[in-house]
Amino acid sequence: MQAISFYKYQGTGNDFIIIDDRQELFSKKDTKLIKRLCDRKFGIGADGLILLQQHRLHDFKMVYYNADGRESSMCGNGGRCIASFARFINVASDNTTFEAIDGIHKARLFNDGTVSLHMIDVQQMQVFDEHVFTNTGSPHHVELTDQVDHIDVVAKGRQLRNDLYGAAGANINFVQPDTTNSFKVRTYERGVEDETLSCGTGVTAVALAMHKTGQTTAHEVALETLGGILKVSFEPVENGYQNIWLTGPATQVFKGSIDI
Repeated sequence: MQAISFYKYQGTGNDFIIIDDRQELFSKKDTKLIKRLCDRKFGIGADGLILLQQHRLHDFKMVYYNADGRESSMCGNGGRCIASFARFINVASDNTTFEAIDGIHKARLFNDGTVSLHMIDVQQMQVFDEHVFTNTGSPHHVELTDQVDHIDVVAKGRQLRNDLYGAAGANINFVQPDTTNSFKVRTYERGVEDETLSCGTGVTAVALAMHKTGQTTAHEVALETLGGILKVSFEPVENGYQNIWLTGPATQVFKGSIDI
Protein backbone atom coordinates (compact mmCIF):
# COMPACT_ATOMS: atom_id res chain seq x y z
CA MET A 1 0.00 0.00 0.00
CA GLN A 2 1.26 3.45 -0.95
CA ALA A 3 0.33 6.86 0.47
CA ILE A 4 -0.13 9.73 -1.97
CA SER A 5 -0.44 13.41 -1.13
CA PHE A 6 -3.22 15.47 -2.63
CA TYR A 7 -4.82 18.90 -2.44
CA LYS A 8 -8.52 19.67 -2.59
CA TYR A 9 -9.60 22.77 -4.53
CA GLN A 10 -12.96 24.22 -5.49
CA GLY A 11 -14.06 26.86 -7.98
CA THR A 12 -17.63 28.05 -7.30
CA GLY A 13 -18.40 24.64 -5.79
CA ASN A 14 -16.93 22.63 -8.66
CA ASP A 15 -14.42 20.59 -6.64
CA PHE A 16 -11.25 18.76 -7.60
CA ILE A 17 -8.53 16.52 -6.24
CA ILE A 18 -5.20 17.92 -7.46
CA ILE A 19 -2.00 15.87 -7.38
CA ASP A 20 1.53 17.13 -8.03
CA ASP A 21 2.61 14.49 -10.53
CA ARG A 22 5.77 16.10 -11.88
CA GLN A 23 7.57 12.81 -11.24
CA GLU A 24 4.80 10.97 -13.13
CA LEU A 25 4.33 8.32 -10.46
CA PHE A 26 0.52 8.34 -10.44
CA SER A 27 -1.26 5.41 -12.12
CA LYS A 28 -2.91 7.42 -14.88
CA LYS A 29 -4.65 4.42 -16.48
CA ASP A 30 -6.10 3.13 -13.21
CA THR A 31 -9.73 4.12 -13.83
CA LYS A 32 -10.97 2.27 -10.74
CA LEU A 33 -8.51 4.13 -8.48
CA ILE A 34 -9.44 7.55 -9.86
CA LYS A 35 -13.15 6.73 -9.53
CA ARG A 36 -12.61 5.62 -5.91
CA LEU A 37 -10.67 8.74 -5.00
CA CYS A 38 -13.48 10.91 -6.41
CA ASP A 39 -16.18 8.92 -4.61
CA ARG A 40 -17.80 11.05 -1.89
CA LYS A 41 -18.49 8.09 0.38
CA PHE A 42 -15.50 5.78 -0.10
CA GLY A 43 -12.80 8.23 -1.17
CA ILE A 44 -11.84 11.88 -0.92
CA GLY A 45 -14.80 13.11 -2.93
CA ALA A 46 -14.68 15.40 -5.98
CA ASP A 47 -16.20 16.19 -9.36
CA GLY A 48 -12.85 15.31 -10.93
CA LEU A 49 -9.15 14.62 -10.44
CA ILE A 50 -6.35 16.71 -11.96
CA LEU A 51 -2.68 15.86 -12.38
CA LEU A 52 -0.08 18.61 -12.65
CA GLN A 53 2.81 17.37 -14.79
CA GLN A 54 5.96 18.90 -16.18
CA HIS A 55 5.96 20.48 -19.63
CA ARG A 56 8.96 21.06 -21.85
CA LEU A 57 7.88 24.50 -23.13
CA HIS A 58 5.26 25.83 -20.73
CA ASP A 59 4.86 26.07 -16.95
CA PHE A 60 3.04 22.74 -16.62
CA LYS A 61 0.62 20.27 -18.17
CA MET A 62 -2.91 19.66 -16.90
CA VAL A 63 -4.37 16.14 -17.14
CA TYR A 64 -8.04 15.99 -16.16
CA TYR A 65 -10.23 13.02 -15.21
CA ASN A 66 -13.96 13.02 -14.56
CA ALA A 67 -15.38 11.41 -11.44
CA ASP A 68 -16.05 8.26 -13.45
CA GLY A 69 -12.28 7.76 -13.68
CA ARG A 70 -11.90 8.50 -17.37
CA GLU A 71 -9.65 11.15 -18.86
CA SER A 72 -11.93 13.86 -20.14
CA SER A 73 -12.15 17.00 -22.22
CA MET A 74 -11.32 20.45 -20.88
CA CYS A 75 -12.58 21.61 -17.49
CA GLY A 76 -12.68 25.41 -17.11
CA ASN A 77 -13.03 25.57 -13.33
CA GLY A 78 -10.40 22.85 -13.06
CA GLY A 79 -8.08 24.94 -15.20
CA ARG A 80 -8.54 27.91 -12.89
CA CYS A 81 -7.93 25.74 -9.83
CA ILE A 82 -4.77 24.11 -11.15
CA ALA A 83 -3.38 27.52 -12.09
CA SER A 84 -3.88 28.58 -8.47
CA PHE A 85 -2.24 25.35 -7.27
CA ALA A 86 0.71 25.85 -9.63
CA ARG A 87 1.38 29.24 -8.09
CA PHE A 88 1.04 27.73 -4.60
CA ILE A 89 3.81 25.18 -5.27
CA ASN A 90 5.95 27.81 -7.10
CA VAL A 91 5.60 26.23 -10.52
CA ALA A 92 3.92 29.36 -11.88
CA SER A 93 3.61 33.08 -11.18
CA ASP A 94 0.67 35.47 -11.37
CA ASN A 95 0.66 34.91 -15.13
CA THR A 96 0.98 31.33 -16.26
CA THR A 97 0.76 29.30 -19.45
CA PHE A 98 -0.03 25.60 -19.52
CA GLU A 99 -1.16 22.83 -21.81
CA ALA A 100 -4.49 21.03 -21.46
CA ILE A 101 -6.18 18.48 -23.66
CA ASP A 102 -7.70 21.18 -25.90
CA GLY A 103 -4.49 23.18 -26.33
CA ILE A 104 -2.54 25.97 -24.65
CA HIS A 105 -4.17 28.15 -21.99
CA LYS A 106 -3.10 31.31 -20.21
CA ALA A 107 -4.24 32.27 -16.73
CA ARG A 108 -4.05 35.42 -14.65
CA LEU A 109 -4.05 35.13 -10.86
CA PHE A 110 -5.06 37.91 -8.49
CA ASN A 111 -4.40 38.42 -4.79
CA ASP A 112 -8.09 38.11 -3.86
CA GLY A 113 -8.14 34.48 -5.03
CA THR A 114 -9.73 35.24 -8.39
CA VAL A 115 -8.34 33.45 -11.44
CA SER A 116 -9.04 34.36 -15.08
CA LEU A 117 -8.56 31.58 -17.62
CA HIS A 118 -8.14 32.19 -21.34
CA MET A 119 -10.39 29.72 -23.16
CA ILE A 120 -10.05 28.36 -26.70
CA ASP A 121 -11.54 30.28 -29.62
CA VAL A 122 -15.03 29.09 -30.56
CA GLN A 123 -15.92 28.99 -34.24
CA GLN A 124 -18.86 26.63 -34.50
CA MET A 125 -22.20 27.43 -32.87
CA GLN A 126 -25.11 25.25 -33.96
CA VAL A 127 -28.41 27.05 -33.32
CA PHE A 128 -31.54 24.88 -33.24
CA ASP A 129 -35.16 25.75 -32.44
CA GLU A 130 -34.92 24.66 -28.81
CA HIS A 131 -31.21 24.78 -28.01
CA VAL A 132 -27.68 25.75 -29.01
CA PHE A 133 -24.79 23.29 -29.29
CA THR A 134 -21.15 24.33 -29.13
CA ASN A 135 -17.76 23.15 -27.93
CA THR A 136 -15.83 25.38 -25.53
CA GLY A 137 -13.22 22.74 -24.77
CA SER A 138 -16.02 20.34 -23.87
CA PRO A 139 -19.30 19.76 -25.76
CA HIS A 140 -22.27 21.73 -24.43
CA HIS A 141 -26.01 21.80 -25.00
CA VAL A 142 -27.56 25.15 -23.94
CA GLU A 143 -31.31 25.34 -23.43
CA LEU A 144 -33.44 28.27 -22.29
CA THR A 145 -36.04 27.80 -19.55
CA ASP A 146 -38.21 30.04 -17.39
CA GLN A 147 -38.13 27.49 -14.55
CA VAL A 148 -34.41 27.11 -13.87
CA ASP A 149 -34.89 26.98 -10.08
CA HIS A 150 -37.45 24.18 -10.33
CA ILE A 151 -36.36 22.04 -13.28
CA ASP A 152 -35.28 18.46 -12.56
CA VAL A 153 -31.74 18.92 -13.85
CA VAL A 154 -30.63 15.35 -13.19
CA ALA A 155 -33.60 13.64 -14.86
CA LYS A 156 -33.87 15.93 -17.87
CA GLY A 157 -30.12 16.41 -18.20
CA ARG A 158 -29.48 12.66 -18.15
CA GLN A 159 -32.19 12.07 -20.75
CA LEU A 160 -30.78 14.69 -23.15
CA ARG A 161 -27.19 13.61 -22.49
CA ASN A 162 -27.99 10.04 -23.53
CA ASP A 163 -30.90 10.23 -25.97
CA LEU A 164 -29.72 13.23 -27.98
CA TYR A 165 -25.94 12.77 -27.84
CA GLY A 166 -25.48 9.02 -27.53
CA ALA A 167 -22.50 7.26 -25.99
CA ALA A 168 -20.16 10.25 -26.35
CA GLY A 169 -22.64 12.43 -24.52
CA ALA A 170 -22.57 16.16 -23.87
CA ASN A 171 -22.95 18.48 -20.92
CA ILE A 172 -26.46 19.89 -20.56
CA ASN A 173 -27.00 23.50 -19.46
CA PHE A 174 -30.33 25.04 -18.50
CA VAL A 175 -30.31 28.85 -18.50
CA GLN A 176 -32.71 31.59 -17.50
CA PRO A 177 -32.13 35.30 -18.21
CA ASP A 178 -31.91 37.46 -15.07
CA THR A 179 -30.94 40.85 -16.53
CA THR A 180 -29.66 41.92 -19.94
CA ASN A 181 -26.15 40.76 -19.04
CA SER A 182 -26.67 38.14 -16.33
CA PHE A 183 -28.10 34.64 -16.41
CA LYS A 184 -28.87 31.80 -14.02
CA VAL A 185 -27.35 28.48 -15.05
CA ARG A 186 -27.64 24.89 -13.90
CA THR A 187 -25.57 22.12 -15.47
CA TYR A 188 -25.69 18.34 -15.77
CA GLU A 189 -22.15 17.10 -16.41
CA ARG A 190 -21.31 13.94 -18.31
CA GLY A 191 -18.65 11.88 -16.55
CA VAL A 192 -19.94 13.07 -13.20
CA GLU A 193 -23.43 11.99 -14.35
CA ASP A 194 -25.05 14.43 -11.98
CA GLU A 195 -25.70 18.12 -11.52
CA THR A 196 -22.60 20.02 -10.40
CA LEU A 197 -22.59 23.31 -8.51
CA SER A 198 -21.00 24.99 -11.51
CA CYS A 199 -19.23 24.21 -14.78
CA GLY A 200 -16.63 26.53 -16.30
CA THR A 201 -16.84 25.39 -19.91
CA GLY A 202 -20.62 25.30 -19.41
CA VAL A 203 -21.05 28.92 -18.37
CA THR A 204 -18.68 29.87 -21.20
CA ALA A 205 -20.96 28.06 -23.64
CA VAL A 206 -24.00 29.76 -22.12
CA ALA A 207 -22.48 33.24 -22.41
CA LEU A 208 -21.63 32.74 -26.08
CA ALA A 209 -24.98 31.10 -26.87
CA MET A 210 -26.89 33.96 -25.25
CA HIS A 211 -24.94 36.47 -27.35
CA LYS A 212 -25.30 34.40 -30.52
CA THR A 213 -29.09 34.17 -30.14
CA GLY A 214 -29.56 37.83 -29.21
CA GLN A 215 -30.43 37.32 -25.55
CA THR A 216 -27.65 39.79 -24.72
CA THR A 217 -25.55 42.33 -26.57
CA ALA A 218 -22.98 42.57 -23.77
CA HIS A 219 -19.42 41.31 -24.27
CA GLU A 220 -19.07 40.44 -20.57
CA VAL A 221 -21.71 38.30 -18.95
CA ALA A 222 -22.30 37.26 -15.33
CA LEU A 223 -23.42 33.68 -14.77
CA GLU A 224 -25.07 32.75 -11.48
CA THR A 225 -24.54 29.08 -10.65
CA LEU A 226 -25.51 27.13 -7.53
CA GLY A 227 -21.91 27.53 -6.35
CA GLY A 228 -21.45 31.23 -7.02
CA ILE A 229 -20.97 33.77 -9.76
CA LEU A 230 -18.61 33.45 -12.72
CA LYS A 231 -17.93 36.01 -15.42
CA VAL A 232 -17.22 35.39 -19.08
CA SER A 233 -15.86 38.06 -21.41
CA PHE A 234 -15.39 37.60 -25.15
CA GLU A 235 -14.86 39.28 -28.48
CA PRO A 236 -17.28 38.46 -31.32
CA VAL A 237 -15.57 38.05 -34.70
CA GLU A 238 -16.84 37.16 -38.16
CA ASN A 239 -16.37 33.43 -37.72
CA GLY A 240 -17.21 33.05 -34.02
CA TYR A 241 -15.70 34.25 -30.75
CA GLN A 242 -12.16 34.88 -29.56
CA ASN A 243 -10.34 36.41 -26.57
CA ILE A 244 -12.63 34.46 -24.26
CA TRP A 245 -11.87 34.70 -20.53
CA LEU A 246 -13.53 32.76 -17.71
CA THR A 247 -13.16 34.52 -14.34
CA GLY A 248 -14.04 33.53 -10.78
CA PRO A 249 -12.68 32.33 -7.44
CA ALA A 250 -10.41 29.30 -7.02
CA THR A 251 -9.89 28.17 -3.44
CA GLN A 252 -7.70 25.58 -1.73
CA VAL A 253 -9.91 23.68 0.71
CA PHE A 254 -7.44 21.30 2.37
CA LYS A 255 -4.49 18.98 1.79
CA GLY A 256 -4.05 15.40 2.88
CA SER A 257 -2.76 11.95 2.05
CA ILE A 258 -4.55 8.72 1.27
CA ASP A 259 -3.45 5.11 1.01
CA ILE A 260 -3.93 3.53 -2.40
